[in-house]
Amino acid sequence: MKIAIVYYSKSGNTQKVADLVAEGAKKIDKVEVKTMSIEAIDDEFLTEAQAVIFGSPTIAGSFAGQLKQWLDTAKNVGGKLGAVFATANYVGGGAEVAEISMIAEMLVKGMLVYSSGVAEGQPFIHYGAVCIKDGDDGQKERAKVFGERIARKAVELFN
Repeated sequence: MKIAIVYYSKSGNTQKVADLVAEGAKKIDKVEVKTMSIEAIDDEFLTEAQAVIFGSPTIAGSFAGQLKQWLDTAKNVGGKLGAVFATANYVGGGAEVAEISMIAEMLVKGMLVYSSGVAEGQPFIHYGAVCIKDGDDGQKERAKVFGERIARKAVELFN
């Protein structure tokens, strides 16, 4: 079971959170996780992955144009389980809007979208994990839990 975590990071914060999400996903047996910036995509791994988690900084209340441009031309994500996370500079900075916008892109690409919502109890993760900058301790733990939940669902669906 392969899970790709694809992100764009402007300041390094989103990359740090991608690593936290990966750490959580690796807690699930038989899961291989690879983080990759959109500037250095491993096409073979991405094609083989059953799940893809996208991450982006929040820019002007939405997700990064660089990731949007990459998604517009991506051809190897359809049919996969998809999830999202976002970073922001402050609470109320638009991270949830960024996540919903990424989810819309995933639906257009034919991906199956999952966040765990309230189905798995606390912590509730409605759209995806959110960290302010690279996250406080609670946000970092939530990012790990998020990765673990997405990996568990990928195994449940595709194994």
